[in-house]
Amino acid sequence: MKQWQMPEVAPTVPALLVDGVKKSFRERDPETRQWREVDAVSNISLTVPRKEILGILGPNGSGKSTLIRLMATLLVPDSGRVEVFGHDVLQHRMTVRRLINRVSVEASFFKKLTAEENLAYATGLYGVPNRQAQRGAREILDRLGLPERKLKVPLEQLSRGQQQKVAIARALLTSPTLMLLDEPTTGLDPKSRREVQQFILEVRKTHDATIVICTHDMDEADRLCDRVAIMAGGRFEAVGTSTELKSRYGGSLEQVFFQLIGSPLEEEAAE
Repeated sequence: MKQWQMPEVAPTVPALLVDGVKKSFRERDPETRQWREVDAVSNISLTVPRKEILGILGPNGSGKSTLIRLMATLLVPDSGRVEVFGHDVLQHRMTVRRLINRVSVEASFFKKLTAEENLAYATGLYGVPNRQAQRGAREILDRLGLPERKLKVPLEQLSRGQQQKVAIARALLTSPTLMLLDEPTTGLDPKSRREVQQFILEVRKTHDATIVICTHDMDEADRLCDRVAIMAGGRFEAVGTSTELKSRYGGSLEQVFFQLIGSPLEEEAAE
């Protein structure tokens, strides 16, 4: 199988374009027991230039994971459009999927297979030669602090943090040009979290990658992101650099968040 090559894209085309996107779901009202439409994403518009790291901050239930799934072609918008490097996610779904990779908090694997077998399967779908994939996996996981011997261990025997490191390696081995990271450092100890954050910065520099990251970690957003979008109720409450938001609203990024959202993260319902 030949390794897939990214199609030529004009340098002026943004990495990601979201234009008037809406997505709603039906849910049953716990009091009336009647079905109702709930807007998960409500008229979101956003342009992300190449090589930017955009952070999306929001409580559980704010719609940020739904937005990531729309970008990743995992959900179909009710209205509006999403383009990845100029390719519409509905009309050119397979092309878009070759240009992106998603790391989510619920990293999915074949749990009975080893980390090495899972990585070989994933990279094989993209035509990455097996030897190249194995070499790259060892380099990435070593950089993330995961011993090489863990590659031979079934995923179900690895810790939550170790599985997340394998998920990050899987994403990077396919050389995506747009990375969608949904809570990528959840479950990691402080040292591993810092290693992953540093690696994200290196990936942007060495892979010419654009990165969208959903996080609850204000320090992580402050450290990594060129811009931050604060989201609640399916809408963006504010978008700007961390410095701009702190200057506009006063205080730390966490204080800005509480001013706009009005309640701590842990008080929100699960998304």
